[in-house]
Amino acid sequence: MQSSKYLFTRLIGRLSARLTVNRQTHRDQVMERIGKREIVGFGWNGSPGYHDRLDYPMPPIRFREPDPEICALREKETGDWRKLSIDEKKQLYRYSFRKTFAEMKAPTSDWKFSVGACLIACAIGIWISQSYAHGVYPDYPETFEEKRRSAQLKRLIALEANPITGLASKWDYERDRWK
Repeated sequence: MQSSKYLFTRLIGRLSARLTVNRQTHRDQVMERIGKREIVGFGWNGSPGYHDRLDYPMPPIRFREPDPEICALREKETGDWRKLSIDEKKQLYRYSFRKTFAEMKAPTSDWKFSVGACLIACAIGIWISQSYAHGVYPDYPETFEEKRRSAQLKRLIALEANPITGLASKWDYERDRWK
């Protein structure tokens, strides 16, 4: 009796120790993933990850982590914007965003890869079908030769095959020619 009680308390102690070892909150996991970047909004799906999107141009976090130069610019940003130079404004923009709208809308050369892959796939398909035609499939039977086909046509006309709507209906038997 005493040993079973001891085993039970020992088992409960181990289980509770396992359950309380390392609990991370969702915020801890998020901060681990994004580093020191500032969360500035909800984002397009609620998860703090940076995405350049034309349909939702407000990412939930800033693009870069803050450094001393950016911190000084951010302090200067709180004042009059006319005192900021163009380069400083661009640097502040690049701190928050990776691309401008013009860069996001600019055409890329991704279509060339797709067209090239399709052409390669077509070439491989044609090569396989031609190798089957020359190496796997047998030659055409003798009945496909022109001399035999004309003999078969003459025989069908002589037998008056399908005289209502078929071949014999289009042959004039009195004059021996096509109607």
